[in-house]
Amino acid sequence: MARTRTVRRTLIAATAVLATVGALAGCSSGGSTGGSGSAGDLDAALSKGGEITYWSWTPSAEAQVAAFEKAYPKVKVKLVNAGTNTEEYTKLQNAVKAGSGAPDVAQIEYYAMPQFALSDSLVDLSAYGMADLKSKYSASTWGAVNIGGKLVGLPQDSGPMALFYNKKVFDTYGIEVPKTWDEYVAAAKKLHAADPTKYITADTGDSGFATSMIWQAGGKPFTTDGTKVTIDLADEGTKKWTSVWNQLSEQGLLSTTPGWSDEWYKGLGDGSIASLVIGAWMPGVLESSVANASGDWRVAPTPSYDGTAVNSENGGGGQAVMKQSKNPALAAAFLRWLNSDPASIKVFLKSGGFPSTTADLADPTFLSAAPEYFGGQKINEVLTQGSKDVRPGWSYLPFQVYANSIFGDTVGQAYQNKTDLNAGLKAWQEALVTYGNAQGFTVNK
Repeated sequence: MARTRTVRRTLIAATAVLATVGALAGCSSGGSTGGSGSAGDLDAALSKGGEITYWSWTPSAEAQVAAFEKAYPKVKVKLVNAGTNTEEYTKLQNAVKAGSGAPDVAQIEYYAMPQFALSDSLVDLSAYGMADLKSKYSASTWGAVNIGGKLVGLPQDSGPMALFYNKKVFDTYGIEVPKTWDEYVAAAKKLHAADPTKYITADTGDSGFATSMIWQAGGKPFTTDGTKVTIDLADEGTKKWTSVWNQLSEQGLLSTTPGWSDEWYKGLGDGSIASLVIGAWMPGVLESSVANASGDWRVAPTPSYDGTAVNSENGGGGQAVMKQSKNPALAAAFLRWLNSDPASIKVFLKSGGFPSTTADLADPTFLSAAPEYFGGQKINEVLTQGSKDVRPGWSYLPFQVYANSIFGDTVGQAYQNKTDLNAGLKAWQEALVTYGNAQGFTVNK
């Protein structure tokens, strides 16, 4: 799921999903009542065999399915690419609303997981003993699939944030690798003053990045208790982030090159965009899409506000068993293999994903990898430590898909006009409160 970020960053408005979210606060999944059983039922289901459908857009999905079917020849997995991100969520939510048409297993990113969990569309995997798998996963990713007291999925990948920087540019302009955000702002000013064609980074207003930064700053703007939702985009952590980012945005120190565009990749290659604060899945993107900058880039811990190591996630997701599944035990058995069996994870990591599994995060071979692209730096040592430093307790909205889709119309305007991001966040909050209440949630009441 790592590279799906390149698609999610350029999503068009998710209105198709939004229209079907409608009765989320009171709807149910329809169809089967979902799974109930034990871990033994999973092994029995694999022995018996059968057919299930799996929706996924990951590059590794086809090879993983082939490996699974080779290991369990009595099971047939119908792999369907139902679209990426919002396109899939639209179809999935339509199936939930209709009470039929959902797959047995669906790929769902962490930010979208609460939407389907709250509508009671996902099987509680703890019924099959999967809560015992907790130690296999990093704390942040395990927390992302435990919603409302239920284990609604299993993690596949993770995206601990890190500072990716162009060492060639930093060295040319005498810029030290910043350890704090104040140092990062100072570096931005120094670089742009020395060469007005160069910027410390590019940001035109991205919801995933903004929420990750608020998370890293200690903000907790979204809380959900059943259908009661509280949104506070003026909390202490949010203001801590805007106090830094406003300096960059208002002073024109951010490149206005749209993320994931051809121009953006060009800027990463020619050094006009000198760094990125982004998820640990980024190395594969740089290697494949910015090949001309091989040897120039390095990785460092995410800057913090006081120099203390603290981090957040940016991207990633897992898979869930839909309650509409007619064979939830078999679906859960496939999911258990998909995201915990070493044979499956080996296939996944070959596609460039960053693991959520503790065994792989601690694997000496993984940690000692020294890509030539990054000048022989053991980048996974930095990225894995970043995974350990993720702040606990973050949660997304149960309508985060919608929230992300209107970010550009609210906070994005502050970027465009180089005005206070806090005002943009206020507009975002007002729109989200109105929307949530209209959908049957009780928001800020």
